[in-house]
Amino acid sequence: MLGGVLGLVGLSAAAGVLVTAAVTPAIAVSGYAASSAISLFDNLPSNLEVDQPMLPSTIYVDDPNSDEPYALATFYDQNRDPVEYDEVSSLVYDALLSSEDPRYYEHGGIDLLGTTTALVNNLRSGSTRGGSSISQQYVKNVLIQECEQDSEGATAEEIQAAQAACYLEATNSDGAEGIGRKLQEMRFAIAIEKKYSKEQILLGYLNIANFGGVTYGIEAAAQYYFGVSAKDVSLTQAATLAGIVQNPNYYRIDVKDGSYTQSDGTRINGEADGWAETKDRRNYVLTRMYEDGKITEAEYKEAHASPVEPDINPREKGCSTAGGSAYFCKYVQAVIENDPDLGPELLRRGGLEIYTTLDMSVQLPAEQAMTEYAPAYVDGMDFGATGITLEADTGRILAMVQNTKFNESAEAGQGETSLVYAADYEYGRSSGFALGSTFKVFTLLDWLEQGHSIRETLNGVNRNAFEGFNCDGSPIPQGSRIANFNNVSGYTGTVQSFTRDSLNSGFLAMGAKLNLCDILRVADRLDVPTGYGEKISEMANFQNPFGLLGSANIAPLAMASVYATIANNGSQCTPTAIERIVGPDGEEEPLPESTCEQKLSPEVAATAASALASVMNGGGTGALARNNDGIPVIGKTGTNEKDQTALVETSTKATTFVWIGNASSIDTDGDGQGDYKADLFQTWANGRLIKDIRFGLARDIQAAANAAYPGGQFPPADPNLSRQVLTDLPSVIGQTVDQATWTLRNAGFSVVVGDPVAGTQDEGLIEAQDPGAGRVAGGTTVTISPSNGEGTTVPDVQGQSLRDALDAVSDAGLNAERGECSEDGNSGAGRATGTSPGADTVLSRGDTVTVDYVRKSCD
Repeated sequence: MLGGVLGLVGLSAAAGVLVTAAVTPAIAVSGYAASSAISLFDNLPSNLEVDQPMLPSTIYVDDPNSDEPYALATFYDQNRDPVEYDEVSSLVYDALLSSEDPRYYEHGGIDLLGTTTALVNNLRSGSTRGGSSISQQYVKNVLIQECEQDSEGATAEEIQAAQAACYLEATNSDGAEGIGRKLQEMRFAIAIEKKYSKEQILLGYLNIANFGGVTYGIEAAAQYYFGVSAKDVSLTQAATLAGIVQNPNYYRIDVKDGSYTQSDGTRINGEADGWAETKDRRNYVLTRMYEDGKITEAEYKEAHASPVEPDINPREKGCSTAGGSAYFCKYVQAVIENDPDLGPELLRRGGLEIYTTLDMSVQLPAEQAMTEYAPAYVDGMDFGATGITLEADTGRILAMVQNTKFNESAEAGQGETSLVYAADYEYGRSSGFALGSTFKVFTLLDWLEQGHSIRETLNGVNRNAFEGFNCDGSPIPQGSRIANFNNVSGYTGTVQSFTRDSLNSGFLAMGAKLNLCDILRVADRLDVPTGYGEKISEMANFQNPFGLLGSANIAPLAMASVYATIANNGSQCTPTAIERIVGPDGEEEPLPESTCEQKLSPEVAATAASALASVMNGGGTGALARNNDGIPVIGKTGTNEKDQTALVETSTKATTFVWIGNASSIDTDGDGQGDYKADLFQTWANGRLIKDIRFGLARDIQAAANAAYPGGQFPPADPNLSRQVLTDLPSVIGQTVDQATWTLRNAGFSVVVGDPVAGTQDEGLIEAQDPGAGRVAGGTTVTISPSNGEGTTVPDVQGQSLRDALDAVSDAGLNAERGECSEDGNSGAGRATGTSPGADTVLSRGDTVTVDYVRKSCD
């Protein structure tokens, strides 16, 4: 041990001579010891990479009232705010150098006098503490930082433990290991003195050093402990900060009950004792400043007598600072953390400036609308509401709002959560919601892609089973009757009318003519998975007629993107929340992957938009959400089992999707299982039935979006996909009224039953239909007339003698009369030329029939 110490002294002298002639050996050592130490010293690594220290990352949004963005939230493991040399008060430099390294500007990285003194003291204790120059302390902090950056933990506690271990490794090694560390530290200190100026090293140290807890760097420390910038600190504040850095967690002044626990359990250095330990250290710094002539006696006495007065200003981290935009912030955080090129460590340590897509001219009105329409909670249910707006032709998220109060703690109360309802589990820890009939859009799109027309007519009357359901050719039974909203019976109508009215039985009739699994694959193609990320088409529980009507749990954001795609002529742009990311070096980082891709043909998109326009007009189910601002919009409503509601409306530029309902079931019997969801048709909030909240909420958000991003006219429907479709009208003559009605409706026709008519069919059987069998427009109304059983047919008497003709009519039960006579010189006594009514006409018995004839002379 003694030989190592003597060698260390020798190499200190030798290394100093190599750096600067100003360093003179203060102690002579043997030539052997010196040469051995120098050889050992030369073999140590000398290249220390001073990498970027851990820096907070900040999420920004554009400020509509200025040209500068403002910070929405900050994330960090170490609260640090690097500053330039002239942004630090000279008092800080004087305090630090007087107390830590008074000969800083005289040595070449190693203070030989200080090191020698420390070695004599440490030899007695076996430690290697003390005697370090600012350059060595800078090296030490760089090594600590490097160690901490390589010790990523899974939890905050693990990260804290790893950082503590790094600190001990760099500062508290004993014995030969400690001497080796000290040698390496000195070697690096000499190297950086060659590479950097004194001012650069001093500033680097102040920017990297720990000041207690997660507070790092002089600027963050000044702001945290005193609420001022580093350039504006007072003498006492500068001395306090210079004292803290000597033993940061011991001298910190933000733990009111004391920063240190003694062996007997007593807490010291807290509010109760006036931060006594820190005050003693501060006064030591003041004394050294006074002795060095940096401050006057008056300044010294006044500062020395003053109490330690912290003014703690915590720098909040995470999305809790983002107010009404907190859920958007949380979504952005998830996007970065899930990106393989970025990740959570870079977010907390990489010093990123993240500029987002949020548009406050849409976001703020959306927040106001949410506050007006949807309270944070409703007694007796887990009430939730969210709204999101996308720019249709870019995918930029313009607004994202939620009714609840953002709270990430485990003790979140009623109406508080950190779940992002608009997103899926991967990006918001929410599992999505059953968005009801908004899902019917996939049936509409597949209908059009298969070449069908929105003017095609189908039998949408509700029934126990619609025949034809299949998945890739395999039959799928309906299983049970699916009711329409308000239990309406349905009707025979066009696909456009089914869309307007959101008629379940109409869409079931459509689905029965399609491949159900193809419909689900349309959802896959348009990037709509379940809330947990599974492909819709691969989920067996949705491969049934119920699956067409919106029973899958889906993120509102994913469904908003589908309608934005329709509004954008079939081109789908990945929803994006980030405009650009700038690293601490000023260079832009690569953004998470985002594309615009043609997912639907323009013809299909335009025709789907034409059908969806009817939802927002006149008697459409979404008409209450329409603005009177002249901007054309299309949309769709959705309701699921009276516990979920949704509404989407979109212009050609902006798409708004809202969801309101039960965020989850609640436990009413204490068994730990959710067993109750409120009926939104019976529950009120803010003076409205909850089922109706979606209309006002969507209307107000879309109004703000329309004002900022005014859309234009939608393209007209494709002529082929909106053509009038002719279909075969079957004959129902001879069928019963019920049989005939079922036959015609099943073929897609409306039916009117007329009054009984005279007929040759048995009483009650259909005697006549209008129009008759043949090719007619789908959905044509057919009038059917049952027979009264009392009809007879006018016989064909043409060519018979007049007498025989009259007798034949009489024999048919009709009253026969002579009709019009025509002269023909070759006809003799005459012959019948026809009847009125004509042959085969069905008449009631006793009706009069005239027989027209020809004879040689009519006189």
